Amino acid sequence: MASSSSWSLIFYALWLIQVCSSRKITDKNQKIDHNEENRINIYPKNDLYELDPALNVFFHVHDLYSGKKMPIYFAVNDPSTTPRLLTREQSDSIPFSSSKLSYLLDLISLTKGSPQALAMDQTLKQCELEATPGETRFCASSLESMLDLTRGIMGVVKLKALTTNIYNMSNTLLQGYTFLKEPLEINVSDMVACHTMAYPYAVYYCHGQKGYNRVFEISLGGENGNTVDAIAVCHMDTSNWDSDHVAFRVLGDQPGSSPVCHFLPADNIVWIPSS
Repeated sequence: MASSSSWSLIFYALWLIQVCSSRKITDKNQKIDHNEENRINIYPKNDLYELDPALNVFFHVHDLYSGKKMPIYFAVNDPSTTPRLLTREQSDSIPFSSSKLSYLLDLISLTKGSPQALAMDQTLKQCELEATPGETRFCASSLESMLDLTRGIMGVVKLKALTTNIYNMSNTLLQGYTFLKEPLEINVSDMVACHTMAYPYAVYYCHGQKGYNRVFEISLGGENGNTVDAIAVCHMDTSNWDSDHVAFRVLGDQPGSSPVCHFLPADNIVWIPSS
């Protein structure tokens, strides 16, 4: 175990990299070109979409067909400024607990009520929540721990990572897309989805859910000329979901009434058995 001064230096160095690269942990998925409105007004919207364009990732399972048109939000991160996963040794040497937040904030000279501090607090609390019935969840900041914990859910299997790939992307994060061909379903019995969280270094919130889930590869063409090979997940049984889940408010559904599908951002990962 590293000394307190050792992991303090590691954490502070990581924070400096974060700040110097101008990647604010509070503005994930918040930027949008407001000139989009005139170009995507042929698509249906609701108030939630208007308030947070990043919610344009949810859709219904009956939308899975070639030629489907819909507005979708894809954030694009500069690989040179995107925080990387720590090594297991680094990860194990840095406290990751809401009970240690005040100490961590002191280390990097952040005010307790600042937006960055609130984002860190939200991430830590999210990672400490108990799993819902039928769900397994964990947070990982090293590749080794992510793989070990994923195998703990799916068994000792060879894993394959699926990610969304964006090509020729413009600065237009929200735009109209067309499904260029019939979505390709990837037949898997188990999957673990890992989502990036707001933190000074890379933290992934991962979860696996028992039940019938479907994974798709979808080729998309954007109205600005870019293309996306997107990964989408459809949760076929939502009967145990919280009725206040944002997906229901976006789609106008209720728990158990309809499957919920969503696109994954480019920095998210879906782990599946390679076989």
